[in-house]
Amino acid sequence: MAVQQYDESSVKVLKGLEPVKHRPGMYTRTENPLHIIQEVIDNAADEALAGFCKAIAVRVHSDGSISVQDDGRGIPVGLHPEMGVPTVEVVFTQLHAGGKFNKKDGGAYSFSGGLHGVGVSVTNALSTKLEVIVRREGAEHRLVFGDGFVKEPLAQLREVGKKNTGTFVRAWPDAKYFDSPTIPMGELEHILRSKAVLLPGITVSLTIEKRDGTEDAKQWCYPDGLAGYLSEMLAEQELAVPLFKGEKYVSEESESFAQGEGAAWVITWTEEGGTARESYVNLIPTPSGGTHETGLRDGVFNAIKNFVDMHSLLPKGVKLLPEDVFARASFVLSAKVLDPQFQGQTKERLSSRDAVRLVSAMLKDPFELWLNEHIEYGKKLAELAIRQAQSRMKAAQKVVKKKSSGVAVLPGKLTDCTSDDASRTELFLVEGDSAGGSAKQGRDKDFQAILPLRGKVLNTWEVDRNELFANNEVHDIAVAIGVDPHTLDEQVDLSGLRYGKILIMSDADVDGSHIQVLLLTLFYRHFPQLIKHGHVYIAQPPLYRIDVPGQGKNKPPRKYYALDAGEQEVILDKLRLEKVREGSWQISRFKGLGEMNAEQLFETTMSPDTRRTLKVSIEEIAADTRRIMNMLMGKGEASSRRQWLEKHGNAAEGDI
Repeated sequence: MAVQQYDESSVKVLKGLEPVKHRPGMYTRTENPLHIIQEVIDNAADEALAGFCKAIAVRVHSDGSISVQDDGRGIPVGLHPEMGVPTVEVVFTQLHAGGKFNKKDGGAYSFSGGLHGVGVSVTNALSTKLEVIVRREGAEHRLVFGDGFVKEPLAQLREVGKKNTGTFVRAWPDAKYFDSPTIPMGELEHILRSKAVLLPGITVSLTIEKRDGTEDAKQWCYPDGLAGYLSEMLAEQELAVPLFKGEKYVSEESESFAQGEGAAWVITWTEEGGTARESYVNLIPTPSGGTHETGLRDGVFNAIKNFVDMHSLLPKGVKLLPEDVFARASFVLSAKVLDPQFQGQTKERLSSRDAVRLVSAMLKDPFELWLNEHIEYGKKLAELAIRQAQSRMKAAQKVVKKKSSGVAVLPGKLTDCTSDDASRTELFLVEGDSAGGSAKQGRDKDFQAILPLRGKVLNTWEVDRNELFANNEVHDIAVAIGVDPHTLDEQVDLSGLRYGKILIMSDADVDGSHIQVLLLTLFYRHFPQLIKHGHVYIAQPPLYRIDVPGQGKNKPPRKYYALDAGEQEVILDKLRLEKVREGSWQISRFKGLGEMNAEQLFETTMSPDTRRTLKVSIEEIAADTRRIMNMLMGKGEASSRRQWLEKHGNAAEGDI
């Protein structure tokens, strides 16, 4: 393995730090300080991933602080060439600073989880005190911060051996930024154990100091990696087939993906009972899944479908769906993606669109080969999936019988889907006929329905429910949904609901926002149970598309989408730090949904695998919500709106 350069010039700087304290929720989860400690753990894990660390030790101190120690190379301590201060200080005081951005020629970290680069600077910003001790180049150095600022400048403590290297970080999280100052030990254990799983041979330990002076200590090391971990989780379950494990990474000849990208996986199916599913990207847990999990499902489903077709196992009239195959599946997936994009700074869900094709391509052929080498296991899996499909179809038929008693005629401009299964179906309320046309062409006809809306929907805040249907647009929405108007306190029958998800899809401009507000007013005022039960969503179409040309064998052409100018700037910053030639990329701005062709609209805004949505929910403080809605939407509240705008208008952000 070639030794990668990791010195002062490896660490690149993008922007300053102050915004974290003002809006911590944009950079970390604020329920408790676990995530800011996880950033430090991720740095140690990245050293292990790069091959320079064998042990990671975490200690929860009795005074509420947490320390993380590794035996990696140690953060560089020399002066940073651009900032003129010690590089370790830059790493802890500047947003978007770190070796992870320097990916040229392998960089310090070719495959890093902490890609956003805010990492430990957020840990520092949200801690009352943070201490860093670095052992590097034969010496031990110490640096102390308070409230994000340097309190004790970098100083050399003592000489140590050249081989004695590593980084020690101890943080005292500031309780005022978190709902609870207490870190959930169960989650912390899970994160540390997962690092041991994903880094076979690496020893990870956790020590918890107690106030009586005693300690609880745990240690994990998994020589068998993913397979050993999944076997441990399913120890009480009866497996339908043995574990299928494997890994595959892209060679340098690939035209579609960067060298080294790929995945390791282990998957199996249980006869009964629960399932265990975990996924990671570059060692970062992704509890909300994402496109890499979709790729796993796609590869496995297509392999099983091909096996079923080859052996003529599918009964007449039965259609297999991915959810049928995965109903009893358990898996652990670890993907390596060169430049992963996540939804939100907390990295809980991968949104990189290419990861679907990447993981699917890596897994499909090996799994199909395994099925055909183990015919009896293949037939067992086919039997499980077919049984599940038959149960699903039977349940859907019962729902159809309930609905058939209705006399309402569906609106003519509704383009309905073929499925009747409300657990799968989706209705898109689309602004404009042109966007509605693209949506009809690009949708998945099986479960996605389209209802185009002309112009602005009626403001229904002060409209009596008996007068609602006098408005054509509102009438069509209500009839398409299949639920009668109601209040939040009413007992309402939702069995007639025709779509499990109702998605508001409007342009990313002022008019589009206005249409969103009018539709949300309709649902909140007259169909609040749909919001309460999690059926209403807002689609988030991108404003920008960035096309990046290819750069030799290891960098194929890429395509990025950005929701707003801020996301666009982050993408451009990354490209500049990759040394992509300034201006070689092409930026397109979508003025509206109608400008996207059907393929683009589906990929960015409609595909469940790659779209981004906001789930609409009702706050528990219903009276306060109602007061605000009345002020915003009431006809006689113009003066109140003006006062509110004068008070809060400067807080408005965005490129609209």
